[in-house]
Amino acid sequence: MSLHPNAVQRRGRTAGILVTIALGVLLAAFFRAQVLEHAGYALQSDDNRLNEVPLPAPRGMILDRNGQVIAENIPGYTVSMLSPRADSLRASLARLSSVLPLSDSQVAVIVKRYRAAPARPAVILTDATFEQVSLLEEERSRFPSLVIQATPKRHYPDGAAVAALVGYTGEINEAELALERYADYRPGQQVGRTGLERQYESVLRGKDGSRFVEVDARGRVVRQAGARPDRLPESGGDLHTNIDIDLQRYTATLFDSTMQGGAVAMDPVTGAVLALHSAPIFDPNDFIGGISSAKYRALREDPRNPLYNKALQGRYPPASAFKLATAIIAMQLGIVGLDDRMPEGCDGAYQFGSRPFRCWEKKGHGSLTLAQAIEKSCDVYFYQLGLRLGLEKFLAGGVELGFTRSTGVDLPDEKTPLWPTTTAYLDSMYGKGNWTNAVTLNLSIGQGENTQTVLTMARFYTALATDGQAVRPHVVDRPVEREKLFDLTPQQLAGLREALHGVVSARGTAASAAIKGVEVAGKTGTAQNAGKDHGWFVGFAPKEDPKIVVAVLLEFGEHGYLAARIASKMMERYLKQAVIQPLNVTGG
Repeated sequence: MSLHPNAVQRRGRTAGILVTIALGVLLAAFFRAQVLEHAGYALQSDDNRLNEVPLPAPRGMILDRNGQVIAENIPGYTVSMLSPRADSLRASLARLSSVLPLSDSQVAVIVKRYRAAPARPAVILTDATFEQVSLLEEERSRFPSLVIQATPKRHYPDGAAVAALVGYTGEINEAELALERYADYRPGQQVGRTGLERQYESVLRGKDGSRFVEVDARGRVVRQAGARPDRLPESGGDLHTNIDIDLQRYTATLFDSTMQGGAVAMDPVTGAVLALHSAPIFDPNDFIGGISSAKYRALREDPRNPLYNKALQGRYPPASAFKLATAIIAMQLGIVGLDDRMPEGCDGAYQFGSRPFRCWEKKGHGSLTLAQAIEKSCDVYFYQLGLRLGLEKFLAGGVELGFTRSTGVDLPDEKTPLWPTTTAYLDSMYGKGNWTNAVTLNLSIGQGENTQTVLTMARFYTALATDGQAVRPHVVDRPVEREKLFDLTPQQLAGLREALHGVVSARGTAASAAIKGVEVAGKTGTAQNAGKDHGWFVGFAPKEDPKIVVAVLLEFGEHGYLAARIASKMMERYLKQAVIQPLNVTGG
């Protein structure tokens, strides 16, 4: 049956309309794709063929009080590799091992870095040598996915001499990347690990830049530059410290390779830390670019604990250097004056119950005033003074003098000292009623349940050096913070300083630490220990107008004489700025 002509025409018109609509839709889609969304598709195409290569920002320099360099940046090299997949990366690394030997553990770390940021080159070497870079450049045609670039490398010109102070940097890890404080960090970036590098990370850290390389579908670099404009890195801020680098270097020379301990020098008025040292030492440059597992294991397993900052973290009985605290607590309470004597003279021991508590001087000191007992460091005098005080008042006085608190220095990982706040601490340690007033006798000479850091003892002596106000130590300038620890009359303070000066005189226990032309005031200490005793010296100079406080602790240093000589050498160097030969530590 044939269709009516009008029906044929209607169908033709309908088909024409449908074709027109279809063509219109297609044209609209082409217009949208080619014109309206061109920029978006172009960007997506760029993202597929361009890979971001980070341009690390130089960290800010760390400078001493006179602008001398403590930490800087020098040219270094990193080697990375681009790859579309993890298995491709492993295959490429296997081939690369014929030129650049890589262990299985190194490969695992590289692949881990890749998985953390697959769009960025996986770092192979964070601190490549010039020889390694030259070799890889010769083999570039075999490894087109390699990215070799110059990067700023952290460097410490004085190496081990500043390790305890400046710390070092290292690559950020996965656990840190998950923390809020590192929210804007990326894998492969360097962060401060210890010391000033860690404390002032937000100041020293710069803002990384980027450059873009063009790659093909297999991840091979086809164009190194010009694919997209580079985003230049921004340097971190410089850090100006109070450190006297000459004193810092000199202090390091005073500790020979056999010594263990710490030393701190600070300004008693402002709290500026002038030097801070811990022995034995390590070289922070070894950590830059990643320390070898063998070297790190050796540091960790060294029984002398070179990675442990003994000036900030070591806690030791303060021994006779603490006798000034015992004296001050008693003087404030009106229990004793500088000219007062104890009922019993020193014959080498003090009998308490059935037990003799011995003095360091076996022959005894006889009858002494408080000033003389400080000069001679007579234990028997201070045993009796502690008993006069009574334990509860003694403990409360120690709290008032700040022996339960850390100093708040602007360095990480400072340890809090130990001093019992009340007798409840002793009950918890030994059981209620299981301790006696022998605790008081031990505390009165700086032994027993009392462990302080080198820095807390230095802070305490800033109060003795001034007007009874201790100053908060700081490596980088900030407003001076002073705290009143005790309230003695000017005459009483002058008498204590004169007694401390007597210690560093022919009459005292540290005569060998005297400085010609400078009146030094200080106190030695011998801290009882399971092995050899520890040696202390804390003091200041000049006596009448102190410019420097120094605290020195020598583990197993025994009687404290050597600690006193080290401290006096530090004072002399700072006050006279003279060329002084390193200390002969073999002498008596």
